Amino acid sequence: MNIASSSPRPPVLLYTLEVSSFIPNFEAIIQHNKMATQASTNPESTSNSALVRAIHKHYSDTTYHRSSRTVESEKTILCGIPFNRWAMFPTAFIFQAICGSLYAWSVFNDPIDGYVYGNAATNKSAPLVHNAPITFYIAVGCFGISAAVNGPWLERNGPRLAAILGATVFFLGNMIAAIGIYAKIMALLYFGYGVLGGAGLGLCYISPVSALQKWFPDRRGLAAGFAVCGFGAGSIILAKVPQPLIAEVGLPMTFVVLGCCYFAAMLVCAMVFRVPPPGFQVNGMDMYHNKVEGGDSSTAAADGDKAEVTPDVEAHLDEKAAQDFRDPGVNMVLSSAIFSSEYRIMYIMFFGNSIAGLVFLSRLANITKDIFNKDEATSATIVAINGGFNLGGRLFFSTMSDRLGRKNSFFVMLLAQVIILAALPTILEKQVYWAFLLVIWVLTACYGGGFGCIPAFLCDMFGPSNIGALHGIILTAWSLAGVGGGLLFTGIYNHLLESGYTIRDAFVYSANLHWILAVACFGFLFLLFVGTHIHDRLLPKAKGEFARLRVFGRLVRIGSFGFQWLTLEQEEAEWAAFVEKRRQQDLMARRGANVYDGSG
Repeated sequence: MNIASSSPRPPVLLYTLEVSSFIPNFEAIIQHNKMATQASTNPESTSNSALVRAIHKHYSDTTYHRSSRTVESEKTILCGIPFNRWAMFPTAFIFQAICGSLYAWSVFNDPIDGYVYGNAATNKSAPLVHNAPITFYIAVGCFGISAAVNGPWLERNGPRLAAILGATVFFLGNMIAAIGIYAKIMALLYFGYGVLGGAGLGLCYISPVSALQKWFPDRRGLAAGFAVCGFGAGSIILAKVPQPLIAEVGLPMTFVVLGCCYFAAMLVCAMVFRVPPPGFQVNGMDMYHNKVEGGDSSTAAADGDKAEVTPDVEAHLDEKAAQDFRDPGVNMVLSSAIFSSEYRIMYIMFFGNSIAGLVFLSRLANITKDIFNKDEATSATIVAINGGFNLGGRLFFSTMSDRLGRKNSFFVMLLAQVIILAALPTILEKQVYWAFLLVIWVLTACYGGGFGCIPAFLCDMFGPSNIGALHGIILTAWSLAGVGGGLLFTGIYNHLLESGYTIRDAFVYSANLHWILAVACFGFLFLLFVGTHIHDRLLPKAKGEFARLRVFGRLVRIGSFGFQWLTLEQEEAEWAAFVEKRRQQDLMARRGANVYDGSG
C-alpha cells in the first residue's frame, strides 16, 4: 500500500498496476464487468414492456462509433486548417450566447401582445391581453425535457450533429413563430418558439459543454465555466437587438431575420465541434483525467497544449471499456449512473443551489423600487450589474474549482447562500441599501457558479462519456426550481397582498425567504453526502449502513448502528481487501474468457 499513500488517486493506480499484466485480455475482463453491471440494473429481465426496454436501451449506450476516415477528417476544420482544441472556446461562447437569447424573451412580450390583441386606449404601449409570457414558460419546460431526453443521443452521435439538429429545430421554431404572429394565432407561437424553439435550444445547450469536457481534462472547470458564461452573456447582449429591428422591419419579420442570422452563426460554430480521437492525451493526462505514463506535459505546454494521440490501453479497447478499466468509480452504464445515489444527491444539491437565484432574484427590480424607493432607471442599472455578477460567478467558481475542487466550490457557494438568505430579512426590514446590494450580488455569483461547476463535477464523478445525458437531466432541477418555486413565491406574495400588506412592506418578500432558506439548507446538507473520494464510492456498505460522509478526512458511516468513525488504518485495510477481491474476480474472468475462446 505504499504506492497508494504517495499518489493523488492511489486506489485506482494500485488497481491498475495489479492487473496491468493482463493486457491481451482487457476486453474480456471489462466485458465481464460491464455485463455484470448491466445485469444488475437491466429492467428488460423483469419487464415485458416494449416502452421500458426502449427507454433502458436509450439510456444505457453512450458509445460514439467513428470510422478511421472520420477521425482523420476531424484533424482539420475547413480548407485544411489544422484543428486546435482552443478553437472550441470562442465558438462555444458564441453558440451559447445565441442559446442565451431565450432569457431575453421579455422584450418581445408587449410587442407581441400589442400586435395580436391591440393596445389599451389610455396607454398605447400597454397591451389589452398578456399571453406572450406563456411562450417563455413553455420554452423553458421544453428546454429541460429536450436536454434530458436527447443527452444519450448526443453522446452516441457526437456534438456536431447534435448542434446542427438543435440549430435546425430552433430555426424552424422561429419561422413558425413568425407565421403565428403574422396570422395572429398564438397557438402557432406557442408551438413554434415554445415547443420547437425550446427543444432545439435544449439540445444546443448541452452540445458544446459535452465536447469541451472531453477536450479539456486538465481544465474541466474553466471549459465548463466559459461555455455557460456565454449563455448568460447572450441574454444581455442580444436583448438590445429586437427593439430597433422591430422598428425597421416589423415584428413578424424580426423573427425571420433573427432566426436566419442565428441559424447561420450556429452552423458555422457547429463545424468546429467534435470529440477527441482515440488515444487522446494532453498535458500528461487522457480524456478521463487519468495521468498517462510517458506523457510530456512540458512539451504540450510549449506547443500551446497541443493535443497528442499516443498508443496506450485505448488502442486495445473501445472508448467505454477504456473508461471502465481506468477508473472503477465510473464502471457503470448511463442508466446505472442516473439511478446511482451520488447522482440523486447531486440533483438535490443543484436544486438547492438554483432556487434563490431563480425565484428571489427574478424580483430584484421590484424589490429595488418597492422596498428601497429607487426609480426605474436605477432598478434597471442594478439588474444589469447583477447580470454581470451572474457571468462572473460562472467563470470564477468554475475556474476556482480546478484548484479548490468541485465539492469544495459548491460548499462555498451553498454556505454563502445560506448565510445571505438568513440575513436578508433583517436587511430588508432595516432597509440597508448598500448591504442589500452586496449580499445580492454575492448571491447571484454563487447561483451562476453552480451552472459553471456542475458539468465538470458530473464529468469527474461519472466520466466524459455520460456527461451529455447527465447534464441534460440535471437541468430539469433548474426547470423545477424555476417553475415550482416561482408559483409558490407568487402564491404567497399574492396571499399576503390580499391579507392587507402592501408592496412597500418588506414582509411580502421576506416571508418567502424562509422557505427558500430551507431549500438551500437542504441542498447544503445533501452536498455533504456526495462521495468524491474513490473509497467513499466503492467500498462495500457495512450491514445496516444507509449513508456515509467524510469529516476532516475521516470516513463516517451512518446506519442503524448509529455513527461509525473509521480510522485511516481501518479504511486502508478495507480498501486493500476490496482491491484484492476485485483483482481475483478479474483474474477469474480472464481465465473464463481464455477457456471460452480456446486459448486457455
